[in-house]
Amino acid sequence: MPTTIALKTVFTFLDQLKENNNREWFNSHKRQYQEAHQVMIAFADVLIKEMDQYDRIETPDGKKSLFRIYRDTRFSQDKTPYKTHWAGHMRRATSQLRGGYYFHLQPGRSLVAGGFFGPNAQDLKHIRDHIAQDDGPIRSILADKNFKKMFGELRGEKVKTAPKGFAKDHPAIDLLRYKQFMLQRDFIDEEVLSAGFLSQMVKTFVDMRPFLDYMSEVLTTDLNGVPIEDP
Repeated sequence: MPTTIALKTVFTFLDQLKENNNREWFNSHKRQYQEAHQVMIAFADVLIKEMDQYDRIETPDGKKSLFRIYRDTRFSQDKTPYKTHWAGHMRRATSQLRGGYYFHLQPGRSLVAGGFFGPNAQDLKHIRDHIAQDDGPIRSILADKNFKKMFGELRGEKVKTAPKGFAKDHPAIDLLRYKQFMLQRDFIDEEVLSAGFLSQMVKTFVDMRPFLDYMSEVLTTDLNGVPIEDP
């Protein structure tokens, strides 16, 4: 398992990159980047292996889970070429297990998250129809004491008033307004660099399961609870 010393090396590299976010510095410190990258690959490998004990993960390995450190600057006013964080994701396997897990390691701004970042229009309408018919199950999950302690409130972008086809005074309008359905837990640097950080990440992801499993059931059944056949 990657050690706290190794993750500290990653943070040191990211701190330096933040102060020297240019190609000349990066190219002259390529070895540091490669060492930090290998630590992150090893870290993500262990994370996937641990998560496979609690869920079905289709992301094959740590390298495939990590996002590139190179920024796409084509449509951004910020032309710095590199991200100053390391992030990765894990996809749940099969069409019956929806949603995914995300991690973001950055000095002063580390977090783990999960849920549904960009549901397509059909899935979003399906989720809203289920909630409109019966919002009890999702409210029960969100109101759970341990759940609230871990994640606080449901996060994600919302429409300003009411989505098309739903009344502004619908009893579940606070939930129907969501366009994304995300959970997040933040970590301070001392937690990230502690010996138990990876275990805390795994616990956080596992604690998302009631929400992810509820949403998976919603997306794979019709309003009568009958399974929807895969296309």
